[in-house]
Order: sequence, then C-alpha cells, then structure tokens
Amino acid sequence: MSDRTDDPISASIPAHYGPMPAGVTIAETKFAAAWNVQGDPARASFSDAAARLFGLALPTIPNTTAQHGWLTALWLGPTSWLLVSNDASLLGGFAPQRDTVNAAGGALFDVTASSLAWTVGGPYAEMVLAKHCPLDFDERAFAVSACAQSVLGHVNALFYRRDAQSITVTVARSYARGVWRSLCQSAAEYGYDILPALAF
Repeated sequence: MSDRTDDPISASIPAHYGPMPAGVTIAETKFAAAWNVQGDPARASFSDAAARLFGLALPTIPNTTAQHGWLTALWLGPTSWLLVSNDASLLGGFAPQRDTVNAAGGALFDVTASSLAWTVGGPYAEMVLAKHCPLDFDERAFAVSACAQSVLGHVNALFYRRDAQSITVTVARSYARGVWRSLCQSAAEYGYDILPALAF
C-alpha cells in the first residue's frame, strides 16, 4: 500500500477521504496467526485431535464459522478450514501441532505471512464489495458469522461477516496493493474513513 499524500485514493494513513459524512470505513485487520487445517471431519481421530488442540469443534456446515476466545475457525471446504487467532499462544507452537494433526490423519499449514485482511464497514460497505464480487452481501443471504470464498475483482478472497455492517476480506499478501486501491476507489463516491488497524 502507499502513503503518498498526492494520491489520496491509495493513501493508507488513517483519515477521511471524499465526501462528508463517510459512508464507508476501511481498516487493516491484523492477526497473530493464520493456519490452514485439513482433514476428514468424519474421522474421529482427526476431529477429536482438532477439538483438543484448538479448543473448538471445526464447523462442518458450509460457509459457517466457530469461535473460541480470540480464535476463529472459518469453513473453506468439506475438509479444509482457516484458523485465525489474535493470540498465537492459543494455537500453541506450530511444529508440535502440525505433527499431532499429521498423526491424526490431517495436515496443517502456516499461512500467516502470506495473508492480509481488511474490514470494510459502514452503511455502504456491501455496495463497495459488490462492485467487484458476485456474492450477495445482503445480511439475509450473508448472515453475521458467515464466511464465503469468492473473488474481489480478479483476486481470490475470503469474506467473513463480523457484524451487521462490517465484513472482513482476506487476500494473498502479494495482491495487497491492488486490492487496497480497488477498495478505496469503490468507496470514494460515498466518502470513507481509513481507521487504525483492528484485531481480527
């Protein structure tokens, strides 16, 4: 991302941009760890190990999430989940957890360094995201705590509804600059506030 003051559309400094009052807020959303866990939830050795290691049952209903304290498990597919934590100690050390998951018939991958997220909020948040994504972001179709994989423009993205007016978007870090600019361009007509970073 860019902090250039002569290019307000791509600036990332917390401030107001565009018309007043702001109809959109955008905040970088930080996490201490993001792990992809894979396995067959019907296999008791795997599901029991995951519940014991991470303190929650992995969600098995498509596009749902589960939470335990500062840990969120997001459904990615029938045999894949993203574990996101604001406190890395909740997940324990990666190597021993990976070995335990492997022994239970699953697999564990650390994707922390390769992912970046923002939370888009405000009364026009859904409209901003809908400009570049085919998902239906109406709360009746995409309820609080739901998640879904889709695209933002040409970039694969994971969407997670935090609350009635806020949706967190996670993308590969290598596409961060382009995604950031797209979000800001889409929010410009409504006026937007860039907020200080918040926790996932």
